[in-house]
Amino acid sequence: MLDTNTQYQQAVDACKDIFIKKTKDYGTAWRVLRTISVVDQIFIKALRIRTIQELKTQKVGDDIRSEFIGILNYAIIGLIQLELGNPTVEDLAVNQTTALYQQQVQFAHDTMLSKNHDYGEAWRDMSQESFADLILVKLLRIKQILQNDGKTIISEGIDANYVDIINYAAFALILIQEGKHLS
Repeated sequence: MLDTNTQYQQAVDACKDIFIKKTKDYGTAWRVLRTISVVDQIFIKALRIRTIQELKTQKVGDDIRSEFIGILNYAIIGLIQLELGNPTVEDLAVNQTTALYQQQVQFAHDTMLSKNHDYGEAWRDMSQESFADLILVKLLRIKQILQNDGKTIISEGIDANYVDIINYAAFALILIQEGKHLS
């Protein structure tokens, strides 16, 4: 079995490859998205995963794996948008977009390493259903933070919730790759 760092990097690299290809196809049209729109895009994907899990069937071709990839990539977009601010029509160069993506992945990776140290890789024993549910919880928390004008009293901010979403999606992709979860 591969170590977590290697598996994490492979999962993120697969997501990044799709992200960069879509950037080449569509440009950075996502720059227009406000935080709530990014959250809603992730919400739709997480809810679809949950529906497929519950119904044990699907009618649209994209599988659960591709939805987790989309979730991870939209959470990266969310972090980039928070950093750049001012959602607007703006076409960023592919190399700039790649650098921004990598910067946010590194931030999420560093957080994962710290939490993995403290939690002892508990995620390896989690169900795919839990990953979908926890992602939905993080999204609902972001929505509440937005209703509070972006302020929290004691809790982590929007960025920390996006990072957790990235890491839950990466863990789900690793377990799918290992054959422990449905794809």
